[in-house]
Amino acid sequence: MKLGVSSYSLYRAIQSKQMTILDAIQWMADQGAQHVEIVPIGFDLVENPGLIETIRRKTEEVGMDISNYAVGANFLKPTKEETEQEINRMLTHVDIAHRLGVKTMRHDVALRPIGETSVKQFEADLPTLIEPCRRIADYASQFGITTSLENHGYYIQSPERVLRVMHEVDRSNFKVTMDVGNVMCVDADSVSSVQNLLPYASMVHLKDFYYRSSRLNPGEGWFSTSHGNFLRGAIVGCGDIDMFEVIRLIRLSGYDGYISIEFEGMEDVLMGTRIGLDNARRMWEQAGQ
Repeated sequence: MKLGVSSYSLYRAIQSKQMTILDAIQWMADQGAQHVEIVPIGFDLVENPGLIETIRRKTEEVGMDISNYAVGANFLKPTKEETEQEINRMLTHVDIAHRLGVKTMRHDVALRPIGETSVKQFEADLPTLIEPCRRIADYASQFGITTSLENHGYYIQSPERVLRVMHEVDRSNFKVTMDVGNVMCVDADSVSSVQNLLPYASMVHLKDFYYRSSRLNPGEGWFSTSHGNFLRGAIVGCGDIDMFEVIRLIRLSGYDGYISIEFEGMEDVLMGTRIGLDNARRMWEQAGQ
């Protein structure tokens, strides 16, 4: 296992120009992170391809791996032409992942508003989603890259739907980026969801949330789950997820890949990410005792 940080955790600092992605990588290394997961928010590797090699050199300089490359996608387009454009856009990102030297890449699959996320709608959309994922996985296979979908975005967020898509795609190099916190957005339990998804995980995100029921609307800083309850981002290990049990299950499983801290709380991003990384490291050590 290698514990590191997703650049998503620091995107507010990157977007505000407080730091560049290179500054962020240096900061992660200074905190003892073993890898960085590249999520291009606040910087653009398509428009600025020279940054790809610059990032590689920086990670080599500080002795960190680049673990994963994660980008957004949505294959539910109004026309076949637009869907084809989206697939081709993802193939371009596979090329970027290859140039970064990573062996795993996450792309989203579909997005819909909460009101359009019924089981009936999912079953109707499912055939449309399979072929793009297959084509991207097949293209990535020439580089030895495993692609994945994440339990992300309300629509394909429950473990059951994630696994349904993965099994339908039926490619050995198409797996799951398992976010231990995202399942709460569809009111699923993190511990049981980890048990369901872990055997198929090519990448793990540690994310934490505070939870409040629908009758206790806490106001600013909180967002609604699919069933009207409320979440707020928390520092990993400080929220309402049983994070020690989650980490214990990951460790017991023998998972030996990369684990990224994803912080999206209201606290300062450097403080929140640093404390979350320290908490995860400590809990991992305790889980092995």
